[in-house]
Amino acid sequence: MELKNKIWMTGNLDWFAYVGEEEMFLGRREVPSPLDEGDAWVNEIGDSFKVEEGEIKYLGRVEPPQKFW
Repeated sequence: MELKNKIWMTGNLDWFAYVGEEEMFLGRREVPSPLDEGDAWVNEIGDSFKVEEGEIKYLGRVEPPQKFW
């Protein structure tokens, strides 16, 4: 599957992408790799994303996942 979004990883292993015309933080380890149609995740700050029709879509802000140490 080819993504329509421009996506990149920083040296800190943070994933970013242009969603529409806005640069957004996708997450770290919570981002599925490789991305495939139908994949969905919530990053550590509560932003929810889903891959639909080869494009990463921002679904909105939800309750951030709890961290168990």
